[in-house]
Amino acid sequence: MDPIEETEARQDVKLQLGQHLFLLRKASPSPDAAASLKDAILKAVCADNMAGLYQSFWQEMGWESTFDTKLYEQYSATIAEEVEKLDEKVKDAEENLGESEVREALLNKALYYIKIGDKEKALAQLKVTEAKTVAVGQKMDLVFHTLRLGFFDLDFDLISKNIDKAKSLFDEGGDWERKNRLKVYEGLFCMATRNFKKAATLLLDSISTFTTYELFSYDTFIFYTVLTSIISLDRVSLKQKVVDAPEILAVIGKIPFLSDFLNALYSCQYKTFFHAFAGLTDQIRLDRYLFPHFRYYMREVRVVAYSQFLESYKSVTMEAMAKAFGVSIDFLDMELSRFIAAGRLTCKIDKVAGVLETNRLDAKNALYQATIKQGDFLLNRIQKLSRVVDV
Repeated sequence: MDPIEETEARQDVKLQLGQHLFLLRKASPSPDAAASLKDAILKAVCADNMAGLYQSFWQEMGWESTFDTKLYEQYSATIAEEVEKLDEKVKDAEENLGESEVREALLNKALYYIKIGDKEKALAQLKVTEAKTVAVGQKMDLVFHTLRLGFFDLDFDLISKNIDKAKSLFDEGGDWERKNRLKVYEGLFCMATRNFKKAATLLLDSISTFTTYELFSYDTFIFYTVLTSIISLDRVSLKQKVVDAPEILAVIGKIPFLSDFLNALYSCQYKTFFHAFAGLTDQIRLDRYLFPHFRYYMREVRVVAYSQFLESYKSVTMEAMAKAFGVSIDFLDMELSRFIAAGRLTCKIDKVAGVLETNRLDAKNALYQATIKQGDFLLNRIQKLSRVVDV
């Protein structure tokens, strides 16, 4: 088997299913694509007897006419029978075997609830299993199971609490392999909650130690790493950590438009950069972790490109800049005026002369302005606090 196919085959099937569910809910697929997704979901439901998901999702999508009551009852009967067997194994282990066998029986029951997609019972059973677990490594494995449950339905509160829990466990010990895996889990969480800067740092730290194929393939990992790095790193850091990184160079060519997206920005080939960016939009929009931040990411990437271009000039004509980016002057005028008004670009437009004039602060003045701003904020907070104390 090809190495990449092997790693993709190891991705958690529930996370693959989560992407299929997302595409049907949010992506407005074509009738043919929707039918294909529905078949894939039904196949996954049948494979693992996911009675709860079968009922809830079919109701959510308005597919009651295709709901098979006999099939649902069959799933429910199979689940009841399997849970009974697992309970018997737990009872037998408690009465006749040792603590490790009891823990294993409890874990198998938790894993079964995860398999059938019963989140509440799975979480409860994982807690019961944890109470019988002594080794830090085994406790961490239970946390990873919980985190994947959270990623399945994007329960960010559950994910956040368990990332904090994992970090506290590492204070008691823990191996480097699990610590490195946790970085990727936390990086994915940060990206999914729009903390792109921290996500980039964590993902870049994991490039040479990546083993979390249960979350996504290595190609997808590189895709996320490049996307988060472009809007988070300065140009020098981007060159050192991303553009010249051998791990990224080995994979980036396999992902459509990604190499041009990264290298054209660094090489200041803005027309090529915007073309590649347009090619990547569907990949970003159809990713369930990035979808809520699609408009934000589109805006941030444009700010990065415009800022980099303007950094080289004291003044530049709108015509020259529009030509460099391959857009019309009217479009550029609208774009820049919005970013200038929001304080994202430090320049001004001379509409009469058709010229952009930059007015960047030097480092000393920028520090002075930041100090004044923070001082005003502190004084306002103190005044508010004094009014509360006086009362």
